Amino acid sequence: MAGKKGEKTISLAAVLDLNEASTLRGKLMGLRGSNVVVDASGVERVGALCVQVIMAAAKTWDEDKLSFTFSKVSDAFQKTMQLIGVNIDHLLAKGTRQ
Repeated sequence: MAGKKGEKTISLAAVLDLNEASTLRGKLMGLRGSNVVVDASGVERVGALCVQVIMAAAKTWDEDKLSFTFSKVSDAFQKTMQLIGVNIDHLLAKGTRQ
């Protein structure tokens, strides 16, 4: 995926559960300093701890004045975020919603 200079893409696992939380955190921290595009199109299940990791990363990137956006989100990902009351609309790339 060709993007802006210094932009990195991360694809989220299908199951974002407790076991995936520390792995996800490690992957995200490895991308710190770059603009990040998250592909959540393959996500089938999302746990609250992974949501916290993702939102903490979004806040960190904002504080670093770098972009942290979602290029694609699955219905399951979007619905889970809405269900637990997390609004990611401001993180969605234009045209992400179908």
